[in-house]
Formats: sequence, structure tokens, C-alpha cells
Amino acid sequence: MTNNKSLPQYLTLIPSSVMIGIFFMIPFALILAASVAVQTPEGDFNYGFDLAHFERFLTWFYIERALFSAGICALIAALSLLIAFPFTYMLTRFNERAKTLWLIYILAQLSLSEVLIAFSWQVLFSRTAGIGNILEFVGIVEKSFAMAPSAGAVIAALVYLAVPFAILLLYPALSRMDRSLIEAARTLGTSTIGTFFKIVIPVNRSALVSSSVTIFVLTLGAIIVPQVLGKPEHWTLSVLITDQAIFNFNLPFASALAVVLLILSGSVVAAVMKFGGEK
Repeated sequence: MTNNKSLPQYLTLIPSSVMIGIFFMIPFALILAASVAVQTPEGDFNYGFDLAHFERFLTWFYIERALFSAGICALIAALSLLIAFPFTYMLTRFNERAKTLWLIYILAQLSLSEVLIAFSWQVLFSRTAGIGNILEFVGIVEKSFAMAPSAGAVIAALVYLAVPFAILLLYPALSRMDRSLIEAARTLGTSTIGTFFKIVIPVNRSALVSSSVTIFVLTLGAIIVPQVLGKPEHWTLSVLITDQAIFNFNLPFASALAVVLLILSGSVVAAVMKFGGEK
């Protein structure tokens, strides 16, 4: 009887499963096939089985780019949550009108494309119209200076891109948190800061883990921000994939790098969920 009642629930999964199969599994299968294709002298490729593109990845330059990509995305995830978690916690304590206005403002930020964010921050970090010019005007520095291209500019712009996502991911868990736990801790003499670290953070650990994974994957696929605000040594693996596919017309190698990027993100997600999830 239970199986008959649950059958309609399984049927509702069919449309989404078909969509995933069409828009993810089939393109991934084509990319996987292209990654082991045999490249011709004319620059084209024929489907076959050649691991030369993966062997090319196993050089220090591309390995270092992969490690750099993972490291900078992990740093951005940590910084984003460091900003978003206290802000979201305070946001849940506002009245309904204030919460609604803030959420509308955050959702409006999500409408900004990565291209617009990248070039806006490029202006902000420029020598003639950016922060350096303002610092010169108020007398903090003697001469204006450009802050981009640099790794700091890439990190700042990607954190700006990621924080609204982090807030919206954390908001449901923090808004549903049992406030009696906080009241009990305060009654027992725990300070406000102590309550935040001993109660609020541990209770919302799963939300923090899932949000960090989402931000990591989101920023790992960023292309425009590292390319516009960073030097070549600050380019992530996603930028190199675009460079190989569009500018060098080397689709097999770009596909191999894409497979490596997917394995990298999947490995990080699996590791975080295994060792950072609920005990």
C-alpha cells in the first residue's frame, strides 16, 4: 500500500531527470569524447582514444593553475561566509518590513552579470577614476595608483559576486533556527559573542557547509572577473579552458581541462560533504 502511494512521488521526478539527462549528461558525454579525440594537423579532431591531452595537463603549469583555482575559490568561499553569516544572522532579527527590503536589495544584486561586475570593479580599481584617485584627493597617498590587475582585485570582485548568493543560501536555516536555544544560553550566563560561536554556528553547521560548497563551485566557473581584473598568473582553470577553446581552437585540450575541472570540483564537494558535514 505504501509503495502505491509513493509511486506518484517518483513519477514527479521523471521530468527533472529527463532535463538533467538532456542538458547535463549528453553534453558531458560529448566533452568526454572530445577530450580523448585525436587532433588532426589541420587543427580539427577525429573521435578516437588519445590520452595526449590529459598528459599535457600533467605538467607543472596546468597543475599549478588547478591548485591555484581551488585555493583562491576556497579563500573566496571562506571570506564570503565570514561576511554573509553574521549579516544574515542579524537580518533574521529585523522586523518583517526591514527584512523584505533587504532581501529585495540582495536579489537586485543578483541581477548584475559577471561582465558588469568585472568592468565596474575595473573602474573602481583604476588609477584615474578609482579608489587610488580618491585616496590621493583626501591626502592619504601622494599619487594615485591602480589596484588592478592583481590577485586582490580578483578576490574582491568574486567575493562581491558570491556574498548575495551566500546570504540567500544561509537565510532559510538561520530564519528557522530555534530561538529558545539562544535564550537558554543567555539565561545560563553566556555572552552574546559566546552564544554566537557556541550555539548559532554549530546549529547551522550543515547550512555553512552546503553554502561553502555552492560558493566554491560558483566561483570556480568564473571567467570574466579573473580575465579582466587579473594578470595571466591570476587566471583560473576556467579562463584557460576558454582560451584553449575560443582563441587557440583546441577543443580536445579544452575538453580535457573541463573534465579535470569537473573532477576537481567533484572531489572537493565530496571531501567537504564527507568530513565537514553532520557527524
